[in-house]
Amino acid sequence: MRLASRIPAHAIKMHEWGTRICVLVMLLLFTGCRRRMEDPRTVVMILESSPTNLDVRQGTDAQSEFVGGLIFDALVKKDEHFNLQPWLATNWEQPDRLTWVFHLRDGVRFQDGQPLGAKDVAYTIRSMIDGSLVTAKSGAFSSVEKVEVVDPLTLRVRLKRPDAALLFNMSDGLFGVVPVGAGKDFGLHPMGSGAFRFVSAVQDKEVIVERNAGYWAGPAKIERVRFSVVPDAITAALELKKGSADLASNAVTLDMVHELAKEPGLKVESGPSSRVIYTNFNVTDPVLKDKRVRQAVACAMDRQAIVNAIWRGEAQLADTLLPPAHWAAAGPGEMAAYPHDVERAKRLLEEAGLHADKDGMRVRITLKTSTDETTRLMAAVLQQQLRSAGIDLQIRSAEFGTFYSDVTKGAFQMYALRWIGSNEDPDIFRYVFGSDRFPPKGGNRGRYVNARVDQLMKAAGDASDREEQRREYVEVQRILADELPGIPLWYPNNDVVYSTRLAGVRPRVSGNFDFLREAEVR
Repeated sequence: MRLASRIPAHAIKMHEWGTRICVLVMLLLFTGCRRRMEDPRTVVMILESSPTNLDVRQGTDAQSEFVGGLIFDALVKKDEHFNLQPWLATNWEQPDRLTWVFHLRDGVRFQDGQPLGAKDVAYTIRSMIDGSLVTAKSGAFSSVEKVEVVDPLTLRVRLKRPDAALLFNMSDGLFGVVPVGAGKDFGLHPMGSGAFRFVSAVQDKEVIVERNAGYWAGPAKIERVRFSVVPDAITAALELKKGSADLASNAVTLDMVHELAKEPGLKVESGPSSRVIYTNFNVTDPVLKDKRVRQAVACAMDRQAIVNAIWRGEAQLADTLLPPAHWAAAGPGEMAAYPHDVERAKRLLEEAGLHADKDGMRVRITLKTSTDETTRLMAAVLQQQLRSAGIDLQIRSAEFGTFYSDVTKGAFQMYALRWIGSNEDPDIFRYVFGSDRFPPKGGNRGRYVNARVDQLMKAAGDASDREEQRREYVEVQRILADELPGIPLWYPNNDVVYSTRLAGVRPRVSGNFDFLREAEVR
């Protein structure tokens, strides 16, 4: 087949035999009766890694935002089309372009029974910009000049400059209201107003939450959830198969998903998602600072072949970080593209002064990843693909905490990760590529600097017309596609495997855990 032939045969065989062995092990072990050790009222959900910080002001990894999103409430909530709907804020207005006024829902209480009001929202925002916390999310509120409490349920936010992304940055997953006085260690014992209250957490083992019976939007039907940390995909699949776990969202490989779907006690829900898998470069690296080297890496990749081999075709290729069909996404022909072309990759490396040695290798690049099974499979195939262009890709995998620490410190040449939620707003480009957004003030982990991108993002933020905003955002994407500080790869489907003892499991496009608010134990 044409696409498969683009991956060296031994790479495909490695993947096929590796996944077949995984599935074989899964089928042969634990073939007896399904067993359950937990209290039947407890739902056990598998996480690939521990949340780095359950204080949503600080946690920026997917697990922190998803679990934290159950504990805390945001001011506004994204619907399935990424439109912002009322949540803690029932309505809002802009008297002028530098002023936002928010009116809060009456009767909302924190999980300790204390009322939630404008003073708590004001404190939450101030704590992220006044130096009280070291957080990458401070950059999202850098436009805020001051926050004023008008009355117990009314808040006024005054800006230094227009900021079209402010409301999005107050949405679910990205923002959560904390009580006045919540300090830098609040993530160890978080307490919000959300559908579930925090009970306990053990690093690299579990997080336990319980239903908030007094939740203002109506209590969840599930009484208790234990998030069990299982970094290994094979082990996760076995836990689901034997009934020790009830639920896993995007935590096992697609080969395993297809096998688990055949189990009588399990079901699978699958659908499109907004999350994007990407690779990023450290553009200050002596080799990778030349954009031709980065472009060569993109040309040497056969992304469609990887989607076919590893994702079983259940992913859509990405040319930008924004979700498919987003209003601000650049369309076909609006920016540079990098179809699989090994000869072009070699030419680019030659132009960059990287000549082939006796083994045909021109450059060595280290790719850092987590221990996530699908990511490691992807990295192994990328290693073979890039080798054909003379790029010796060395893979370094580590458990997520160590990996993520290296990424945020800039201790990498290249890494593979995913954006979830944050990429649903075009301000993602400022957060990831703004010259003032190096960690801990943002997500510019590759230390990319481009004054024109900064200017365009400011212009987009100042614009009041959506068409004008789109022009600015498309130009940003053109520049990024040319300079290529990172490579968007694909949007994988959401795959949720769950026990038939559960009902009402409806995955969200964002891939978050909001379905736990509605699901129930039969």
